[in-house]
Amino acid sequence: MEDTRGLLEKIRHHDKVCIALNEHCAIALPEDVMQVLLKPHRLSFYYFQYIEQGASSFKADLKEYTVNDGQLAFGLPNQIITKYPYDKDMRQYSLSFDENTLTLLPGSYPFLVNPFNVNTISFDVPARQRVKNLFSGLFQLLHAPGKQKKAEVILAHLHTLLTEFNTAYFEQYHSPELIPNTRLSKYIAFKLAVDTNLSEQHDVQSIAEKLALNSSTLYGIVKEFAGVSPKEWIINRIMTEAQRKLQYSSISVKELAYDLGFTDPGYFSRLFKKTTGKSVSRYVAELRDLSQN
Repeated sequence: MEDTRGLLEKIRHHDKVCIALNEHCAIALPEDVMQVLLKPHRLSFYYFQYIEQGASSFKADLKEYTVNDGQLAFGLPNQIITKYPYDKDMRQYSLSFDENTLTLLPGSYPFLVNPFNVNTISFDVPARQRVKNLFSGLFQLLHAPGKQKKAEVILAHLHTLLTEFNTAYFEQYHSPELIPNTRLSKYIAFKLAVDTNLSEQHDVQSIAEKLALNSSTLYGIVKEFAGVSPKEWIINRIMTEAQRKLQYSSISVKELAYDLGFTDPGYFSRLFKKTTGKSVSRYVAELRDLSQN
């Protein structure tokens, strides 16, 4: 698995804002950057690919997706992305920016926590035109000859673009009218609490207390948005990370268990099999078989 730390610095398109935007592959990427992106890589930044016309397939962690006309693919920091070959002549935009750039923006964008665990967004026809115009306008601002546009102008356009993404995300996956903002924010906070310290053995009661909730309320919130209990969500999240590590690195079961906060590798192995339906050894063997085909 390739490491993308420092990669965005090599391709950024603004001195003050760490952002890169390509329109229809008009700007050639450096060869060393391409070598990283053509292999499975763990993102260290936010990545978006909007397909104006055409199709593109990719894998985010362990799920495969295909996006077509008027759809957006996105990847978040720490996700493992595998991009499949696509027609470089198709009409598409590729946008990347880092965490620091996000902190400079005036709004909040809950979709970036990805509460519904998806990596694509679809737009209706009017929104497609707006998104296309926003991408095109931002590209022109970043690549206009002469003096660079001020950072606040770039950030204002990026804010509007992310607002479009955020609105479409929640319209597509859950009607905003049905989401009490406080419940969604608590679910997002729950996900962050687990993800921020993934190697800890999380106690649902402790997380609920940190979120100023009781256990039954937290259970209802996580069940509403994820369809499983908080305990099940935590286990599934840890097992997803385990599969990531097994797929993209060579690591023993004992090392993997300790990395994920387990003191008993045997218990970890039993939990892995219960969750995935496969033993760790079988999972690794099947990965090896796939790589040889």
